[in-house]
Amino acid sequence: MYVAAALMRLEHELFGSGWFILLMMLYGAFSFYIGIDLPRHRAQGLPEERSHTDAAEIFSAAGTFVAAIAAFLSVSMIVVDQVVSHGSIVVIACCWAIGSSVQIAAGTIARNYMVEADGG
Repeated sequence: MYVAAALMRLEHELFGSGWFILLMMLYGAFSFYIGIDLPRHRAQGLPEERSHTDAAEIFSAAGTFVAAIAAFLSVSMIVVDQVVSHGSIVVIACCWAIGSSVQIAAGTIARNYMVEADGG
């Protein structure tokens, strides 16, 4: 929502529409749910100290970090009322979109792995 509010500062008709802001909010909520709610692997007889972090967890963490940094920068722009260039706003929005997309990819990878591990 804050990234969408920052995009509204561009005063472009696409970014100022309510539908665009609603779509950004839904995409962010969907990516957060899919990227954070990763299914857990079943224990396969390995000792607890030998367990590893798989790619889906790393992607989820990286996507969450990038999206959170973009949201933090957007909030700081709004609260402090900073005047930034249009390019900076676009870069922040792209970082948010990339972070959200990486979260969706992480959730998809984790769910596909669970289907394969279950034998389906």
